[in-house]
Amino acid sequence: MAPLQEDPAMTTPLLADRLDRIVLYQVYPQSFADADGDGMGDLDGVAARLDYLAWLGVDAVWLNPVFVSPFRDGGYDVADFQRVAERYGGDAAMDRLLDEANRRGIGIVLDLVAGHTSDEHPWFARALGDEGDGRYVFSPVAAEGFVPVPSGDRGFYRPNFFDFQPALNFGYARPDRDEPWRQPVDAEGPRRNRDALVEIVRHWYDRGVAGFRVDMAASLVKDDPGHVETAKLWHEVHRRLDHHHPGRILLSEWGDPARAVPAGFDVDFFLQFGGDSDGLPLKSLVENGSGTVHEAWPARAPWADAAGRGDAADFVAAAAEAREAIAAAGSVGIAGLPTANHDFSRLVCGERTAEQVRPSLLLVCTWAAMPAIYYGDEIGMRYVPGLESREGSSLGPTYERAGSRTPMAWGDDELFGRAASDSRYLPADPDPAAPTVAAQRDDPDSLLTFVRAAIALRRSDPRLSARSEVEVLETAYPFVYRRGGSLLVALNPSATPRTFAAGGGPIILGHRARTDAAGILHLDAFGCAVVDLRTEPDERTTDA
Repeated sequence: MAPLQEDPAMTTPLLADRLDRIVLYQVYPQSFADADGDGMGDLDGVAARLDYLAWLGVDAVWLNPVFVSPFRDGGYDVADFQRVAERYGGDAAMDRLLDEANRRGIGIVLDLVAGHTSDEHPWFARALGDEGDGRYVFSPVAAEGFVPVPSGDRGFYRPNFFDFQPALNFGYARPDRDEPWRQPVDAEGPRRNRDALVEIVRHWYDRGVAGFRVDMAASLVKDDPGHVETAKLWHEVHRRLDHHHPGRILLSEWGDPARAVPAGFDVDFFLQFGGDSDGLPLKSLVENGSGTVHEAWPARAPWADAAGRGDAADFVAAAAEAREAIAAAGSVGIAGLPTANHDFSRLVCGERTAEQVRPSLLLVCTWAAMPAIYYGDEIGMRYVPGLESREGSSLGPTYERAGSRTPMAWGDDELFGRAASDSRYLPADPDPAAPTVAAQRDDPDSLLTFVRAAIALRRSDPRLSARSEVEVLETAYPFVYRRGGSLLVALNPSATPRTFAAGGGPIILGHRARTDAAGILHLDAFGCAVVDLRTEPDERTTDA
């Protein structure tokens, strides 16, 4: 194992100190950049692109799992939590990445698979031969949700997600003496797993990691109505970690910020699942029946709809509920809003083109939440349909995730002075007109230039802090809200021109937008604008 940094605490960005201003960027490491030329994206490839990420303006980079794994679920089947897989360059590459990122003030956030391991993890092998081992959930008889053990005489075990991912035992909130596998949360096995979880995170914090995103964070304690015991677990974990490593952050994959942040997380993201409505707030914004689609999802027009048939009201209501719940709990955490993720369709998907997505990207960058840019969305990469499943990417007949995991389109292997090749983990987008970073970097009218400007505005204007006031004025077309009392954001994702009586002020960032002498804001098809209401407009019409 590579040696620890001499004093990582002196260099690791303390993200919690500026939580409300952070812009997060998600990297699917096997698809991002390949430094050694073997076709697989790696950590040296990520390091080679840090100057790009610094130029773009991001504060933190979240990496999907990079640990030792058989990769039957893209790395979410972990076989060793304390070693980086050789395909990414091993531990030495992680130390190089952390050093380079920390020198640029960019925090590295790793992905913690807290609820299960691979069935190839040494813990599971030991548990199969030791009836006294309480690390996993075993039953001597067949029970609902359990699968047969692959060998030995321990009967059946409970998996998480795929059968090859045995669930770690964090206990049941409601034990039952007739079902002895339902151990209480304070039993020896659950206590050992909580300690191991803290030990794993501390190990990486000691090496210079700035935070963790926790996979399936709501799933640890089983049969837990209201997630009461789950919240106790995460509050305990966070408290123990903060004692030695203050300033780091924990993000959750929960999909319900109103519950997850009061349960002990710094950030929880609106996702395509989660909460009582199964992810309706995010899906109502962008899910258009293309890409990664669960067959049970009802068909409905999203707000980001060229025909203008949707509405952002469900999202707005959920965001307000989350802010109120977080405030009532006395938490300093915030909600997060992603452009997409490795499990969900990109913004450019189906009939929605890159020309149409600036309003959606501006929403992510200006809403009262932590923005999370999924790699490639800043240049308009699309969900690529028709790809074969790779490393567990298929979750059903219409839920294929590979299309959102295609190689980052650089277009130049020496962008920003560091050589790195495109990944060949999956086929690249075959469209001859597919966007690239190289083609957009110096184009003042490109999507990349626009997103970079939106991120810069987000970071420089305190009115766009995640904790700053948000007042919604309209939820349809255009979607209009005020931030910090005097910054107006207006978004028109439809193909029909729209107007709004802004009342004055110049456009400080916009696309296909102008104001007239009467203070009316005109948004053409797929137009959007940020208007500064504190400043008097020129007598001239303002175009952006």
